[in-house]
Amino acid sequence: MFYEIRTYRLRNGAIPEYLKVVGDDGIAIQKKHLGNLVGYFISEIGPVNEIVHIWGFPSLDDRQARRARLATDPDWQAFLPRIRDLIVTADNKIMTPAAFSPLGGNVPA
Repeated sequence: MFYEIRTYRLRNGAIPEYLKVVGDDGIAIQKKHLGNLVGYFISEIGPVNEIVHIWGFPSLDDRQARRARLATDPDWQAFLPRIRDLIVTADNKIMTPAAFSPLGGNVPA
């Protein structure tokens, strides 16, 4: 399993608006295409105004295909302008769990 960890730093004070528009519309569109939402988080300690969401994929090819479908969805394209100006920076990582991870490892020993 591969985990995509997306971290967004939002404008000061933008978290309530971001969560509302994503919760009302965006997350349903993403789930339709991306599938396995592992978690969606808001920073409480450390960097402020930060959102982290984690998606699980069985393979990198599956992730690429799902992301491509999401990118071409007219509903997603119409949704993006609603959050684009709320995001200051974005970071994306692909991670695999260690063999002893509760999420199940697929990294050879």
